[in-house]
Amino acid sequence: MDALVEVSGLTKRYGDTLAVDGVDLTVLPGEVYGFLGPNGAGKTTTLRILTGLIAPTSGKVRVLGGRPGEAGVLGRTGSMIESPAFYPYLSGLDNLRLLAEYAGVSRPRIDDVLELVDLADRARDRFSTYSLGMKQRLGVAAALLKDPELVILDEPTNGLDPAGMRDMRRLIRELGTGGRTVLLSSHLLGEVQQICDRVGIINAGHMVAERNVTELRGEQELVIQAAPRDRAQKLLARFGTVHRYDDTLRVKVAPDRAAEVNRVLVEAGIAVSALHSTERALEDIFFELTTTEEKADVG
Repeated sequence: MDALVEVSGLTKRYGDTLAVDGVDLTVLPGEVYGFLGPNGAGKTTTLRILTGLIAPTSGKVRVLGGRPGEAGVLGRTGSMIESPAFYPYLSGLDNLRLLAEYAGVSRPRIDDVLELVDLADRARDRFSTYSLGMKQRLGVAAALLKDPELVILDEPTNGLDPAGMRDMRRLIRELGTGGRTVLLSSHLLGEVQQICDRVGIINAGHMVAERNVTELRGEQELVIQAAPRDRAQKLLARFGTVHRYDDTLRVKVAPDRAAEVNRVLVEAGIAVSALHSTERALEDIFFELTTTEEKADVG
């Protein structure tokens, strides 16, 4: 499958500051790709390069088969980088009309994107009266005007309340299932886990990992509360490596073996008070990877 975005050895330097350091990144057609990292990790700088807003210091970058910023590439890409900027004294509708005229987009398309982002009822209100969530949604509407193949969104839920975050997640997921490819940056691990197919993790300008979310989270674990715990831990070792967390024991075992694990413990006279399966949260993996990266830098 040909990638829509291919980045190899990307570097961006501002004076003595290396904002992006040797980043490799691949976005495939039809996926929602999460570009994950803490604030200041290099996410926005990378997205600005992909949209042609700034030039890289070094490295290879291909977007939709061309160079970032080329007319043919821009015509097939929609983006919202940092906060959306519109004329505050114009309505949302009139702001989109200006953009549509500049981009050669038909008037019916404006109505389509307003419906898509659920702003049709407030389209004639001034932009200055919009809530932060509405402003973000108008920014997404602007990014969709050209019916692009690739949509690039920089922190689309930044500053939103829980309801606004929920609506934005729903919208992004709908974009991904509608045949478009979405590349979004975020520092919110739960957000990426809910809506993304694959994720690239960046920390201090370095790419730490790039994998399918399910693969990144790895095997499921069984979480067990049992007494006496030391004896339970020895028995569980036959199933795999056992970790102790507070008052629980955790072992990587397929969920369909839970009954077998329970039987082994009970037959050994161990009292099992709780046993359930769980997957590692993306948050746990993120901190494992970024902590390892920081230790490697220090070493």
